[in-house]
Amino acid sequence: MGKRFVEELTWRGMLHDSMPGVEGHLAEAMRSAYVGFDPTADSLHIGNLVPIMLLAHYQRCGHKPVALVGGATGMIGDPSGKSSERNLLNEKTLRHNQEAIKNQLSHFLDFESNADNAAVLVNNYDWMKEFSFLEFIRDVGKHITVNYMMAKDSVKNRISSESSNDGMSFTEFTYQLVQGYDFLHLFRANSCSIQMGGSDQWGNITTGTELIRRVGGGKGYAITCPLITKSDGSKFGKSEGGNVWLDANRTSPYKFYQYWLNSSDEDAEKYIKIFTFLTQEAIEKLISEHSEMPHLRLLQKRLAEEITTMVHSKEEFENAVKASQILFSKSFKEDIKTLDEKTFLDVFEGVKQAEISQSEFEEGMDMIAALAAKTNFLNSNGDARRALKENAIAVNKEKVKEDYKLSSEDLINDKYIILSRGKKTNFILKVI
Repeated sequence: MGKRFVEELTWRGMLHDSMPGVEGHLAEAMRSAYVGFDPTADSLHIGNLVPIMLLAHYQRCGHKPVALVGGATGMIGDPSGKSSERNLLNEKTLRHNQEAIKNQLSHFLDFESNADNAAVLVNNYDWMKEFSFLEFIRDVGKHITVNYMMAKDSVKNRISSESSNDGMSFTEFTYQLVQGYDFLHLFRANSCSIQMGGSDQWGNITTGTELIRRVGGGKGYAITCPLITKSDGSKFGKSEGGNVWLDANRTSPYKFYQYWLNSSDEDAEKYIKIFTFLTQEAIEKLISEHSEMPHLRLLQKRLAEEITTMVHSKEEFENAVKASQILFSKSFKEDIKTLDEKTFLDVFEGVKQAEISQSEFEEGMDMIAALAAKTNFLNSNGDARRALKENAIAVNKEKVKEDYKLSSEDLINDKYIILSRGKKTNFILKVI
C-alpha cells in the first residue's frame, strides 16, 4: 500500500522529496496525511490541483486524506516566497470560503462514505482561536530554537532577497511555528503522521515533524511535490485574466477547458500524468499515438476532457467542446443560441464591439449602418458596399446582401449579432 502510493507519485512526476522511512510507515497500516489550503478566496485555483491530486491518489491507495483549511494561517503571511502578507478574514467569510472549498474538493475526494479512509476537512482556526500568545510561546515556541528557524531556506531566501528595507516581519518569521503546531495538533487529535505539500513547503513541514519529535514524542513524515512550471517559462495556472479558478463563476468551464487545450506538447505530456487518474498504460499509449499524429492534439484533448469533467461535469465539458467548435459549425445559427451569455462573450473575447440603442435597432437597421455608418466596423460606407457586393459579409455566419435588414430574429441572447467579413474578421453588435 505504501509502496504503491510513492510509486504512483514517482512515475507521475509528482514526487519531489520524501523523508526516509515513509514507504515502510505507509505499508504497515492505513495512515492519515494532510495538505493545507489557503481560504482567502471562496474558490481554489489550478495551482492547488497538484496537492489536491496528492490527496486523491492517497485516498485511492487506501489511506485517509485530511484537507486542512488554514483559517488561522490564512490570516498571516507565509514566507515561502510570497512577499506580501494576507488580509484578516472575519469568521463568517472564512466559514463561507471553507464550505465552497470543501464542495470543490469533493469532486476529487470522498468525504461522504462510511469507509475508514473517508476524507476529513478541518480548519486550524478552530484550535488556534482560543490559543493565547503567552500559551503559544510557552507550549510551542520554547521547543524550537531561532537558529533552527533561521536555517530554513524559506526564511533565508526571504531575508536575503528583500528588495526593500522592511525586512521580514515577526508574523511571517513565526509562520513555520504555527504551521508546525498544526501538524502536532493533527498528530495528536487525528493520528495524522504525514504532511504533504509543494516543495516550497519543506521547511514548514519539517518544523512540524520536529515539534512532533520534541513535544509529541512521536514521528512525523514529509512528502512534497514539485512546483509545476510551463515549458515556455511562463507561470503555470495563470491566464491573461489572472488565476484559472475551479469556480465556474470565476473562470467559465469554456475558458477552463481552453487553458488545458492550449497546452504545448511538452506540457501536455507532463500534465496528463499529474492532473488525471488515467493509468500508466493508457497514458503511454496516448503519448505514443500523439507523437505519430501531433497535429490531432490527442494529448491536449484528452487532458482537457478529463480535468474539465472532473472539476465541472461531463455536460459542462461537452458544452465547452461545442463552444470551441462553434465558429466552424455548419448549424452555427442554432448552436450559437444555445450558449449562455458568459460563454458567448468568452468565445468572442477580444472581438471588436459596438453598441446601438434598442430604439435605433427597432427602427430597422440596414447593413451599411450596421457595418460602417453606426459602428465604424469598416472604414467607410463605400467599403461596406464593396464588401457586400463581393458577397463577403455574413450575419451570424449566413451571407447577406446590401438590402438585408437586421431584425430581432438575428439576436443572440436577445442582444448580440455577429457580423463577419470573410472567414476571419468578426464584429459584435450589441443592442442595449
